[in-house]
Amino acid sequence: MADRSFSCSTATTSNETVDERLNELTDEQLAFTVKGLEDKNGVLTIETEMFERYYKKQDTTSLTLSTSFAPTTHTSTGEAPRPTGRKRSKVRCHAIDRTVRLTTEQKCHIAQKEVERIKEEITRAEEDSEKVLDMYKAVLEESEVRLREIEKEKHEIERDNKKHIAERIIRTFEDRLRAKEALIEKLRLKNATQKTQMKKLLLQLKQKEEMGEVLHAVDFNQLKIENQQYMEKIEERNTDLLRLKQDASKTMQLLNTIKKRLQELMLESNRLKSEIQTQKDLCARIDSEYKQVVEDKTGVEKMNKSLKEYLSDYQVPEVMEFVKEKANVTELHRIVKTWERKVEIAEMGYKSCLKKWYSMKDKRKAIISE
Repeated sequence: MADRSFSCSTATTSNETVDERLNELTDEQLAFTVKGLEDKNGVLTIETEMFERYYKKQDTTSLTLSTSFAPTTHTSTGEAPRPTGRKRSKVRCHAIDRTVRLTTEQKCHIAQKEVERIKEEITRAEEDSEKVLDMYKAVLEESEVRLREIEKEKHEIERDNKKHIAERIIRTFEDRLRAKEALIEKLRLKNATQKTQMKKLLLQLKQKEEMGEVLHAVDFNQLKIENQQYMEKIEERNTDLLRLKQDASKTMQLLNTIKKRLQELMLESNRLKSEIQTQKDLCARIDSEYKQVVEDKTGVEKMNKSLKEYLSDYQVPEVMEFVKEKANVTELHRIVKTWERKVEIAEMGYKSCLKKWYSMKDKRKAIISE
């Protein structure tokens, strides 16, 4: 009981001394002290987490250091206070118990185990990275094959443009672009995942380096070399991803060019169709007029023939009748000449329209062949 009272009084005196020292410090000194304590606590927390991971992986029956990992709260240096098992009084004091500390050899053994575990994780990450690299290579080869197919289809479309519908061509290219964008997004997400995993491993490695003073420097150099190799692979994947994006951009530009050319051809085709329809209407009207003129000419020829037959059998009429008939004949000759001129004009118009029609037909064939 006396020892217990002495311990309580000693702890109280120590706390008062610490409080007095803290009161004497300035704000800057206090901030610096707090910063130093936080750094130490961070290092000790990392060390404690490493010990806890090691403890959880070990079988409790085969542990030789079980006394160092009691289920009570660990101290910042890997210590475990021993419970007294007694009931405390209402006025409690901070009793100083003897603790069992880990030796340097034991800490080194645990750290070596953690290094081996990290190496295994790095090996697994390397295997995963190789798989991802193979997948990227396969995707890259597939992209190259698809690009060759696009070039081939582009050539076929330019060659056989008249056989395709504009909306179908545009829809086909848009579907392919959406598929490529989805592939690029998938590769970007996988690349981001790999970067996150690498950052996590780098953070763990940095933590081990901060508390790994008893470890060999060769191991950390090896880990740094492997990390540099992984970073180079990630940079290569980023380069491949950027190249795929550039290819997609070129494909989009090509699609826009084809769309523009297709629109121009559609406008030209519509214009030619309208002009052809106009010429067809004109030719139909000319044919109708020509048929009418031919019919009129036939009627006039029949009338002329009948008049000639009539004149051949004609006997000399009276003077007044002769004058009238002469006037009628003159009028009929004038009408015949008028109709002959109309027929000539109609034939000239028909020939001109027919010539224009053949010219437009040749132009249409030339445009379609292009």
